[in-house]
Amino acid sequence: MGDMLLSKSHLQAASTGASAFITTHWSAVLRAGHEAGSDSDAALETLCQNYWYPLYAYIRRCGHGPHDAQDLTQAYFAYLLNQRLLTKADPDAGRFRSFLLGSLKKFMANNWRTQNAEKRRPERLISLDALDAEARYAFEPMEEQTPQTLFEQTWAIAVLEQAARLLEAEYAGAGKQTLFDLLAPALQGDRLTASYLELGGRLGLSEGAVKVAVHRLRQRYREQLRCAVANTVADALEVDEELRCLTQALSR
Repeated sequence: MGDMLLSKSHLQAASTGASAFITTHWSAVLRAGHEAGSDSDAALETLCQNYWYPLYAYIRRCGHGPHDAQDLTQAYFAYLLNQRLLTKADPDAGRFRSFLLGSLKKFMANNWRTQNAEKRRPERLISLDALDAEARYAFEPMEEQTPQTLFEQTWAIAVLEQAARLLEAEYAGAGKQTLFDLLAPALQGDRLTASYLELGGRLGLSEGAVKVAVHRLRQRYREQLRCAVANTVADALEVDEELRCLTQALSR
């Protein structure tokens, strides 16, 4: 899904779309961390599974080799989930990425040193594709890019990819996988593999109908992008600001 990235202009347009804010993954997780009897493990694990790679890339850029980075990423998630670290999270912090990176930095400075000295391998709680992680990391720009900058850029891309996955699942569920596959390049702009007329011939649609379908695809993508972002913030007021931050990260 990495090739289905919106242009910066599309990302900025998403910040102006209307979207009702409901109880989302991060807001549910934060509330659960401060309310007795509430369980948000599934929501937290979903967030971690979607956004582990930016942490892995950060650790690699800090100078750790592939195997140590894998172990360190897993050890951090084990610590996060098993130690109920969210009971110490500040609900006013707002953003899941800020919480993750801040707590990872503390973990790297303290807990990993002890665990590494004891030579224990971390519990495997999150499914990490090591080969995919290194293949992706090999394409990261190396020149003068700090771990913090790399984390922010890979986080932005992960959000875009999550929105694309949600959109594809929606189209597939409606029996429109072929439509999605042919029109998905339009999410990058107008770089379709064929003209509207040619695509219409493949899809059994008129040229005008294809144009409408592309417009709807982009509109739904913007909505899914807001949904993906909303799942990583604690308050509706954070969504637009987070979208602006993602835009800035991608423009660096």
